[in-house]
Amino acid sequence: MADIARESMEYDVVIVGGGPAGLAAAIRLKQLSPQASVCLLEKGSEIGAHILSGAVIDPRALSELIPDWKERGAPVDTPVTDDRFVCFTRSRAFPLPHVLFPPLMSNRGNFIVSLSNLCKWLGTEAEGLGVEIYPGFPAADLIVEDGVVKGVITGDMGVAKDGHQKDGFTPGMALRGKYTLFAEGARGSLSKVLGRTFCLHEGGEPQKFGIGLKELWELPKDSHRPGLVLHGMGWPLDSDTGGGLFLYHWGENFCSVGFVVHLNYRNPWLDPFAEFQRAKTHPAVAALLRDGKRIGYGARALTEGGYQSVPKLVFPGGALIGCAAGFMNLPRIKGSHNAMKTGMLAAESVAAALRAGRAGDVLADYDDAWRKSWVGRDLWRVRNAKPLWSRLGTWLALPLIGLDLWTNQLFGFSLFGTMGHGAPDYAVLRKASESARIDYPRPDGKLTFDRLSSVFLSGTNHEEDQPVHLRLSDPAIPISVNLPEYGEPAQRYCPAGVYEVVEEAGGPRFQINAQNCVHCKTCDIKDPSQNITWVPPEGGGGPNYVNL
Repeated sequence: MADIARESMEYDVVIVGGGPAGLAAAIRLKQLSPQASVCLLEKGSEIGAHILSGAVIDPRALSELIPDWKERGAPVDTPVTDDRFVCFTRSRAFPLPHVLFPPLMSNRGNFIVSLSNLCKWLGTEAEGLGVEIYPGFPAADLIVEDGVVKGVITGDMGVAKDGHQKDGFTPGMALRGKYTLFAEGARGSLSKVLGRTFCLHEGGEPQKFGIGLKELWELPKDSHRPGLVLHGMGWPLDSDTGGGLFLYHWGENFCSVGFVVHLNYRNPWLDPFAEFQRAKTHPAVAALLRDGKRIGYGARALTEGGYQSVPKLVFPGGALIGCAAGFMNLPRIKGSHNAMKTGMLAAESVAAALRAGRAGDVLADYDDAWRKSWVGRDLWRVRNAKPLWSRLGTWLALPLIGLDLWTNQLFGFSLFGTMGHGAPDYAVLRKASESARIDYPRPDGKLTFDRLSSVFLSGTNHEEDQPVHLRLSDPAIPISVNLPEYGEPAQRYCPAGVYEVVEEAGGPRFQINAQNCVHCKTCDIKDPSQNITWVPPEGGGGPNYVNL
């Protein structure tokens, strides 16, 4: 960032990100060290504004962090009562009996929640303990001195699209800490920089990702079944494309319906948003949404690499926590419990360092602690699910994944050892000329919808006169390389209509509608030329999720 005069504030600990991991870390720090000064930055307009998840949560970490969460009014009040797993063909849905799955796959004892609402509640709990929370302040740059991370710099406010400083320009602040914890979620912008700077990914497997798309529906009372959880795979995806549908009934009359597509898909003509819309037309799914009204929409990348893809977590002066490192359990489709627990473990390591009078050390005990904790066991047992799925496709992999999970459950080992993931997601796209085009039906406006009406429901808003936060390393590549070779897949993998190829008299032009961006980070992950870098826009910009 530009070398300009900045205000500076000093803290014992700076936390970047107001999701489950960051908030759990902040709360645990104040529980252990009440006198420690803790600052938490959140790029959204408020805590929860950028939080998107299914979500069926395992309450284990929440119970460890705040044992009386129920008495304190946590918005966790819809227990799972009906747990279904189905395989879809074009017109049929075949239920899979629970006996096929080991106990670790059961949702008994879990709860359907709005993770956005839960984070809002956790934010209130953190503030009650004395944590200073600053929403609308994205961390835009690192403070690194003599090889030690000593805090972050927040984004400048009031910069015009052409780079000049507008009236009311305010430079970002330097927030300095003895330790800085990064809880940015999947594909965090500063987490990427830290990975390169401190070689955190050396010797490990590449992280794997999916894109999760979600709608919130309001259902008539007579068709609402609180506690219903349905997970399905198969149609409309082919066997070579991983992913599936989820549908949860919760609250008074809410239904969360969503779709996940693994980002190692090969066909550049595939459109995850359109696949989601098509999935809702399945008779079994459409029946569960009948007479409902869509009231919310969002999308977010999620980490899928599991145990093999967790990088080195620590560096001088700080650590990665939560999905910034990737702790989602893919077969269970759950990561919030692991994100919270890693935040707590990092907080315990930081608290011990502060008590000992240390600052800027490498928190080596945290990197060791997560593997010895139930987080490590949780991920170790399912470590081969993603590699099997990627190599064999859905229908060949499914029975082998089930066998592997049972073997791990009963005997504590895998028949497959520890499999690797292979190439990163962006590197597997086939050429457009070698791939079958996919004909997607037009939306009907009742069950299926277009991108722009969906973005409207996300509450997304950005200051228009600001620098584009989706940066191209080479502006020529989308038209000169990606279009002829891959049909410019950004037009399809973006769930918000950010990227367009506009035909003009002088030839095609690549257009970026940055104001539509819902901050899913898919472009940063899937662009086959790795030409797009997502950076935080001006503070408070992006979606404003409600009950998502």
